[in-house]
Amino acid sequence: MSDQPDGSANLLADLRQLEDLIEQIDAALSAQREQLRGHRLAMPSSVLTSFRQLQAEFQLLEIEALAEQTELRQLRALGEMAVRMTNSLDADIVLAETMELVILLTQAERGYIILARQDSDEYDFRVSSESGLLGLSNPDGSPPQISMSVVNQVISSGEPLLADNAYQDERWSGSQSIVNFTLRSVLCVPLRFRNESIGAVYVDNRLLAGIFTERELTLLVAFANVAAVAINNARMYSRAEQILAEITRVKELMDNIFSSVGSAIIAIDSNDLVHTFNRAAGDILNLSPASVLGHKLQRVLKEAALQLGEELRLVKEDDADHTLDLLAELPGRGPVALSLSLSPLKDRSQTTQGVTLVMDDVTHLHEHESTINAMKRILPEGMVEKINEIANIEMGGMRREVSCLFADVRPWSTLPDTAPSETLRILNQYQAIATSCIHDTGGIIDKYMGNEVMALFNTQLNPDARHARQAVECGLLMRDRFLQLYSELGIKPDPHYYIIGIYSGVATLGNVGSFRRREFTALGHSINTAKRIQENARRGSITIGQPTLDLILAHSDQPPFDYTPRAPIYGKGLSTGMNAYEVQRSA
Repeated sequence: MSDQPDGSANLLADLRQLEDLIEQIDAALSAQREQLRGHRLAMPSSVLTSFRQLQAEFQLLEIEALAEQTELRQLRALGEMAVRMTNSLDADIVLAETMELVILLTQAERGYIILARQDSDEYDFRVSSESGLLGLSNPDGSPPQISMSVVNQVISSGEPLLADNAYQDERWSGSQSIVNFTLRSVLCVPLRFRNESIGAVYVDNRLLAGIFTERELTLLVAFANVAAVAINNARMYSRAEQILAEITRVKELMDNIFSSVGSAIIAIDSNDLVHTFNRAAGDILNLSPASVLGHKLQRVLKEAALQLGEELRLVKEDDADHTLDLLAELPGRGPVALSLSLSPLKDRSQTTQGVTLVMDDVTHLHEHESTINAMKRILPEGMVEKINEIANIEMGGMRREVSCLFADVRPWSTLPDTAPSETLRILNQYQAIATSCIHDTGGIIDKYMGNEVMALFNTQLNPDARHARQAVECGLLMRDRFLQLYSELGIKPDPHYYIIGIYSGVATLGNVGSFRRREFTALGHSINTAKRIQENARRGSITIGQPTLDLILAHSDQPPFDYTPRAPIYGKGLSTGMNAYEVQRSA
């Protein structure tokens, strides 16, 4: 607290000089009276009476001056406390310091700032200051020995309380705490903020009664009003710090999320200024995030050679999502395929404040799809779709019962004498029909051999217990579609061109070749026998071996086609001859 101004100091000095002068006059008058008595004379009584009145008036004036000086000192101290409390964000430290000054100004022994808890009926002793001639009231850390009855009444009523001698005050005759603690002077005022009691300021003196007056009450009320504001400001500041810390944490989390996701995320406000541009966006567009934040999106897209003006306009006007795929030539990267999703950026009130762009680089998928499409033009479709399964099959292969179909779609002897290119065109016309029939009946093409095609049923890639019937259905479907082709070409080959042979048995299936180049195929006696049947069949016929018919009859007493025995087939590995049958559609 600052020193008193010169005017206050001069007034007190003048009062002391007058007091000294009055004492001198009193002594002189006393001496003069004695001298007069020696000469048997008397001093007029009016002189002494007037002087005694003057002396009494001076004493009253001195008391009033000292009281005014005390009040002025208190007000000046209160002003300084208010400045310190309102300018500090750490209310606890300032309140503790100023509480000591309040105790000094009010001549209290102890002082406390008590806050009501917002989530319960209990109280927190926020500030405790005890000069304590009687020692600490709570040496073991327990709550101070004060009258909680007084505190409860002040906080609940919102009115201050002054007790000159609480121990003998009839108002508190029933308060056990007043009696037990032998409290003398008690002063308690509410802490109020916006008409709500948030706590109380409590001071007392356990030794002296009557030390608190209306002046101390006024001082403590003023202090409480300033303290309530300071406490509320500290709470608001603490809450603001918590909110800021939470916002910072969430922002860091979102930044980490945006930075770690593989999709490019770009967010713009209503003025098309870029506010979010994550690492993936920089990688895809070959731009530095720091160089685009705060700039117009049009500039960013122009640098990235992207044209999205129309899509952005649609999102803003329709207030709806918009997706698109595009191919672009990005500077520094070359051709890329992008998948974009544009969405309105909305606030809590669902008002659109900008646009969010989510972009994925799908160049590898585009290239993969292009590769697959190219492979489908060269390799059998079933093998392309199950390329991963084929790659995982061991080089050594495995034994498995399958049905194998060999088809000569157009014998060489039936082809016209034309240029090789025309010959290939004709063969491809017939092979296309054979290929579609194999796929439609669940078969897998093993290989093409000029005018011939080999198909497999019941491999690891197309397992089916009814594989023998599938193979026969495939041959019959080829016949039907070849007849349609003959009709379209306006020809009537007699006999028909196709020669189809089918055989069922155990074969070894797997990959052959090397680590860098391999091919899925089937090997063994059953495959060779299927080829022998096709080589020994008539043109325009579908011939099957005995094992194939046996498998079909095992699943059905009456197959959905007709079959006619033919002469046994001989050949390599068939020295005893094998029963065979020609099949046709049921009439």
